[in-house]
Amino acid sequence: MKQIPRWLFWMIAVTVCSCAPKPYAATNKVYRRQAKQYAEVIKQTPAPVPVAGIPAVTSWIGTTNFNMRKPNYVIIHHTAQGSCDTTFRTFTLPRTQVSAHYVICSDGAINHMLNDYLRAWHAGVSKWGNVTDMNSVSIGIELDNNGLTPFQPQQINSLLVLLDSLKHRYNIPAANFIGHADIAPVRKVDPSAYFPWQQLAEKGFGLWFKDTAAIILPPDFNSKQALRLVGYDTRDSAAAIRAFKRHFIPADSTTGIDLDEGEKKILFSLMQQSE
Repeated sequence: MKQIPRWLFWMIAVTVCSCAPKPYAATNKVYRRQAKQYAEVIKQTPAPVPVAGIPAVTSWIGTTNFNMRKPNYVIIHHTAQGSCDTTFRTFTLPRTQVSAHYVICSDGAINHMLNDYLRAWHAGVSKWGNVTDMNSVSIGIELDNNGLTPFQPQQINSLLVLLDSLKHRYNIPAANFIGHADIAPVRKVDPSAYFPWQQLAEKGFGLWFKDTAAIILPPDFNSKQALRLVGYDTRDSAAAIRAFKRHFIPADSTTGIDLDEGEKKILFSLMQQSE
């Protein structure tokens, strides 16, 4: 049997590759078109704003000192969608009005879906500290997980690599790595109580409480005020407590809305780190 010439082998290979299915080719094209449209908006010279009694501004004077706005928070989610493919479809359908910057599949594969400088629609109605538009200041990361099972080790390893890159690229403070439920405690529970927040905090991504054995609570310690100082929206204090427990005391995250003395000490330790 004659050996296939090398040139013919490569021609066949190129033909096969070019015919391989690309399920998101159409939405990638839409992405490029929309990004180009926003680029055109940025290039425009703003029109003067007329003010009664003030001489009209006749010229635009562009400063030379500027750069891109950068994200200052990372919000972690779980998808609760069953598979990465389902999540990809959700994030590429205009009618869903939801997206994220990154999706990490259960096998650890990292999928980048939106430029970090662009505003994804992942946080929804949310609040952390005094920030009421989290989408405008954050990067959203979705982990393929149903919320009912532990996260895969390879998935967490990939997340740690990604977080390290984002932290150094944008100089994001350790305290600003938080969960969707932290910023929207009434609506959301992700990432679930299975998420390894302590493991992340040990690597510098998020806060964790210190040894509380030596902590003596002030007589006037106020849990609601402490939660607010950490960052939680306490308008629904019960929801804020549940979110706090889910993040820092997952073993007790399904029982009650009260904090015992040990849990108050944990909150006090976090409050001190947030000041």
